[in-house]
Amino acid sequence: MMTGKVAMLTAGGLAPCLSSAVGGLIERWSEIAPERELLAYTSGYQGLLTGKSISVSADMRRDAPLLHAMGGSPIGNSRVKLTNAKDCAKRGLVKEGENPLEAAARQLQADGVSVLHTIGGDDTNTAAADLAAYLKENGYDLTVVGLPKTIDNDIVPIRQSLGAWTAAEAGAAFFDHVGNEQSAQPGCLVVHEVMGRHSGWLTAATARAYRARIAGRAYPDNFLMSAALKDLEGVYVPELSIDLESERERLKKVMTDHRFATVFVSEGALVDTIVAEREAAGDDLPRDAFGHVRLDKVNVGEWFAGQLGPSIGADKVLVQKSGYFARSAPANTDDLRLIKGMVDHAVTSALDGVSGVVGHDLEAGNRLRTIEFPRIGGGKAFDPTVEWFTTMLAEIGQPSSR
Repeated sequence: MMTGKVAMLTAGGLAPCLSSAVGGLIERWSEIAPERELLAYTSGYQGLLTGKSISVSADMRRDAPLLHAMGGSPIGNSRVKLTNAKDCAKRGLVKEGENPLEAAARQLQADGVSVLHTIGGDDTNTAAADLAAYLKENGYDLTVVGLPKTIDNDIVPIRQSLGAWTAAEAGAAFFDHVGNEQSAQPGCLVVHEVMGRHSGWLTAATARAYRARIAGRAYPDNFLMSAALKDLEGVYVPELSIDLESERERLKKVMTDHRFATVFVSEGALVDTIVAEREAAGDDLPRDAFGHVRLDKVNVGEWFAGQLGPSIGADKVLVQKSGYFARSAPANTDDLRLIKGMVDHAVTSALDGVSGVVGHDLEAGNRLRTIEFPRIGGGKAFDPTVEWFTTMLAEIGQPSSR
C-alpha cells in the first residue's frame, strides 16, 4: 500500500473550479483513503518553494463540502515558473543560483509527500511535468496528477477544462447589466472584452450564453428597451479573420439605423498586430514569468474601440471587461459535475501511481483518462466553423470567413 502525504496546490489565474476541486479532492481522499495525511501548499508553487503549507485537519475535512459553493481559491494562487530560476530568485523564492526544481523536490521530500495534485492551466501543468521529470531523474518517487483549470478552454488535448462553462455563464450575466448602458446615451458603442489569450472559445461561448439568456424576453411596446437593443452585432475571436474596414462599414449602418451597437472581443483578437504596433511606437509592454505579454496592459478592447468608434459615428464608446468577475465565480452545475468526475479519476490515478493531467482526451475518443504530461500544451484553438458559432454570426449579420 502506497504511503506518504497527499499534497495539493492551485496555481495561475483564478477559475470557477478551484475551491470545488480542492474540496472534492479532500472529500474523495477522505472517503477512500482516510488514513492518508493531506496538506495544501499555499499560493501555488510559491508556497512549495517557501515551504508554506496547511495541514488539512479533521475540521477542514468536515467542512470541505462547503467549498463547492465558493469562488476563488481556498489555498491561494500565484504565477511561478519553476524553470525560470532568475525570476524565482528575483522574487525571493529561492537563493541566487539555486535550481527551483531542486528546491521544490527538497521541500516535497522534507514534507514526506508521495502524491502531488496540481490544479491549473497549461503553464501550471507543464511546470508539474518539469517537476515530475526532475524528481524521476533524481530518484525520488512522486506521483503528480494534475487537474485542468482554465476559463479559456485551451489546453491541448483536453476537450473541456474546469471552470470554462461557468466563466461563460458569468460573463453573460455581467453583460446583461452592462448592455443596458445602450440606453444611457444615443449613439453608444459598447465593447465587451472577454479573456482568452490564444483561444476565442470563451468569447464565443459567452456571446452564445448571453444571447440564450436574453432570448424570449418580453419587452413593452414603444419603449427604448427592446430585443434589438439588448442583442449584439459582432463577435471577434483570434481564429477568425477580421476585415476592419468592412466591419466599420457594417457597423456604421447599424449605428445609423439603430443609434447603438455592441461587440464582443476576445483579448487575443489581433493581439500580435496590436503588440507590434505598440512596441514600434516605443511602448515597453511587461511580460509575466512565462514570457507572456500581460494582456491587461495591452487593452485590446480599448484598441478595438478606437478603431471602430469614430469611424461608425459613435457619440460614446464604453469598454467593459468581464474577466475578473467571471473567473472568480463559484462553479455552476455543469462544472460541478465535470469536477466530480475528474477529481474521482485523479485520486484513482494517484493511488495507481499514474502521473499526468486528467481530462477527456480528444485524441483518444474523448475518453476520460490521465493524459501523459509531454502531450499537454496550451493554445488549443477554437474552431470557428462549428455550427452554433456560424449560426450565431449569421443571425447577427457578421461574415464568418476565416
